[in-house]
Amino acid sequence: MTELIYKKESYAIIGACFEVYNDKGCGFLEPVYQECLAIEFKYQGLPAIAKPSLTLSYRGRILAQTYQADFVCFEKIIVELKAVSAFTDEHRAQLLNYLHATGFELGLLINFGPLPEARIRAHCKNPVLKDQDRLF
Repeated sequence: MTELIYKKESYAIIGACFEVYNDKGCGFLEPVYQECLAIEFKYQGLPAIAKPSLTLSYRGRILAQTYQADFVCFEKIIVELKAVSAFTDEHRAQLLNYLHATGFELGLLINFGPLPEARIRAHCKNPVLKDQDRLF
């Protein structure tokens, strides 16, 4: 397996997620974890923008419709939160669409779902690094 890109930044984000999880546990809705994580990112001094609108285009024209990821961290990593029993193909597709829309290469899909553990997957857009679709 190749090395995770943006390893230092990714581990900082993942650490913040586990801080939130260790405090809140499982069972809350996604907006609760999103607000807690925004506080944790600020507390740890991690650069993060909550709910940024991601511009879309078609045939060179900017669309009125936008995507809204949960966070963009370090100006290069998409962080998408879920509070579901398990990741689905739709969750993965959503994150991959965010990567395509932004041109970013790395996205983290974080699940604070009902299992007694936080689940995290890294997805990489670069075809050479596809094997980074892995569980932490």
